[in-house]
Amino acid sequence: MITLGPRVLKTGVAVALALYITTWLGLEPPVFAAIAATFTIQPSIYRSWKQVLEQFQANSLGAIIAVASIYLFGNNPIVIGLVTVVVIIIGLKLKMESSISLTLITVLVMMSSQEFEGIIAAANKFVIVLVGMGSAFLVNLAVSPPNFNKNFNEKMDSSFKTLSLLMRTAISNELTEKTFQTQWNQLRKDIVKLEELYKILDEEREKISKVKPLDVRELVVFKQMLSCLRHGLRLLDIVEDHFFQSRPQQEETNQFDDQLEELIQYHEMILLKYSGKVKELQVERIVHSSGVFLESIMEDKSMERSDRLRLAIIGAAIYDYAFHLDRLNDLVEQYLKRKQDI
Repeated sequence: MITLGPRVLKTGVAVALALYITTWLGLEPPVFAAIAATFTIQPSIYRSWKQVLEQFQANSLGAIIAVASIYLFGNNPIVIGLVTVVVIIIGLKLKMESSISLTLITVLVMMSSQEFEGIIAAANKFVIVLVGMGSAFLVNLAVSPPNFNKNFNEKMDSSFKTLSLLMRTAISNELTEKTFQTQWNQLRKDIVKLEELYKILDEEREKISKVKPLDVRELVVFKQMLSCLRHGLRLLDIVEDHFFQSRPQQEETNQFDDQLEELIQYHEMILLKYSGKVKELQVERIVHSSGVFLESIMEDKSMERSDRLRLAIIGAAIYDYAFHLDRLNDLVEQYLKRKQDI
């Protein structure tokens, strides 16, 4: 089932607004304003503003090059091709890669007339592009502004459910191979999405905090949540690579299964505490027990050395995951305490 996200709908609104404005102003052809609007819509207000500034600079430079080239060399196909190459090179040198496509459209629009009609006509076409960019920015600002805090929390919840399913079945091997691989791949995609959401939040904190205040303490919690998710996935990767190859006995299988269950329950309790769904109980730190478990593996001489090393690698990943969970628990408790004091 295909779902229409806010960005898709906003693109349609921006295109319509750009066409209305250019028609009302009598600018021709209005379709180029619509094209400019589609290039300018971005997932965040800061990125949209950054895109507008970058597009304005790049398009101004492209327009100047286009006008100068027509006056000096004309607008035959060879000249237009050479100008296109020059604009791309300049855009890359100035690190304006995201603006190159729209700049090329501006240049081609201005140089495509059979007969060059002068500065006024060139300015008219340039203004059309600016109208499209401005329309996109206004729509991005006014229509359904993105709530990345909410998006991050929702994606984190769904990602943790996937991690929980994989963690609870990694040792018992209850899922079919196809289901396990599907969930594993989904978790990887979710982590990439969360990294992008966090990057956007961090950008807005740094660039537009005066306009849109963001709680820095909450961002620190988000960063650690993401780190815990990564370490959980890393633990799953290591279990997949080493556990069954170590030829474990039933007792060892039960011990590792219990360790993973304890970790995922602890992780779940921390997230529930952060979201206010459980009382703010003092949860016992888990890194110490994970360290004791790792030591017991390393000291067990009943296994062959190669098998013991494989299990020790898993034990070290368990300890690392537990360490980051304890860190997350501390940050959540500090965040909730300061939130109550405000």
